[in-house]
Amino acid sequence: MTLNNDKSSLLDSLKIERTAPARRRKSPSPLLYSAAGLGFLMIAATAWYFWPDGRVPVHAITASTEGSGGAAGSGLDASGYVQPRRKATLSAKILGKLTELNFEEGQKVKAGVIVARLDDTNYVAALHQALAQERLAKAAYDDAAPIYNRYQNLKIQGAISTDAVENQRTLYDAARTGYTVARAAVEFAQTNLNDTLVRAPFDGVVTVKVAQVGEVVAPQASGGGDTRTGIVTIVDMNSLEVQVDVSENYIDRVQVGGPATIHLDAYPDWDIPGSVIAIIPTADQSKGTVEVRVAIKTKDARILPQMAARVSFMTAPEKGAAQTTTRVSVPPGAVLANGKTGSVFLIGADGVIEKRDVALGLKTPQAVTILSGVSAGDRLASDNLDKLHDGDKVKILE
Repeated sequence: MTLNNDKSSLLDSLKIERTAPARRRKSPSPLLYSAAGLGFLMIAATAWYFWPDGRVPVHAITASTEGSGGAAGSGLDASGYVQPRRKATLSAKILGKLTELNFEEGQKVKAGVIVARLDDTNYVAALHQALAQERLAKAAYDDAAPIYNRYQNLKIQGAISTDAVENQRTLYDAARTGYTVARAAVEFAQTNLNDTLVRAPFDGVVTVKVAQVGEVVAPQASGGGDTRTGIVTIVDMNSLEVQVDVSENYIDRVQVGGPATIHLDAYPDWDIPGSVIAIIPTADQSKGTVEVRVAIKTKDARILPQMAARVSFMTAPEKGAAQTTTRVSVPPGAVLANGKTGSVFLIGADGVIEKRDVALGLKTPQAVTILSGVSAGDRLASDNLDKLHDGDKVKILE
């Protein structure tokens, strides 16, 4: 009995207790991680897009080279046009129909040549009539002269009375006066006939043809018809010069006889030598400018009237002004101007603004010349200047 109990106890001690197995946790799906990451990126991007940008938005421009100044002084630029000093619009001295026009635009003419001719039918007839009357008057005069001379001789001899001589002298004087009047009528008729011819007053080139053959021309328009007052316009190409408007603030820097360089808009790389002919002694009140005439020292067929031109004057340096070797040009919107000085805002590579004081040259509606303080190639802010300060960061707009 005891032995059986001991065996049962030994078998019970060898049993392994089995508990309920623990439930295994399921790991999250990789798709869940991807969706969470994508949502985070979208939230970050939205926050960045709508987050207030403290940078000032500006448009950027690049300062361009305007010219070179010599050691003797700085430059002053002005814009204008090529103008002929000798120009004439030819017209008729009398009213008439144009029957002949001998030149077209671009053709050269010599002084005195016949450019146009008017209908001369009536004037030729008037001249013939005057010539006929002159012949009659001359015949009467030729008859009266010897008779009067014979009466004078007879009076000396006492053969006739004084009254007879006086009567003959009256007839002689009338015949002589009639002949004088007839000759004047011929000259008048000839002058009218000559006025039907329009001649060139000087050597030049026809630039404009106003009238056509068959049209009526007159010295001045009368009534409301289509009467022309001009026939052609002739320009003396040897008299071309450049007329520019210089700001009255800088006119004291232009000297008569001073050198200048002319650049035509049509040929911007062509340096044309020039010199100041005259400074017109009056200012334009509406524009605040003074007109300056500049001689063109190079005669060239490429230079034409009314071409746009820019003149660079070489001027003496102002007292206390720094010498400059390179001048640049920028749009007016890129400068805060104050007389002959001003401020610009340079844009650094990191978008940080640097405010810089500059010396200004000529100011026009298209550009401002900067004499010192800025180099060619510098990037400048061209708008929103009133919102900029030194050290600000800007956002460059396209």
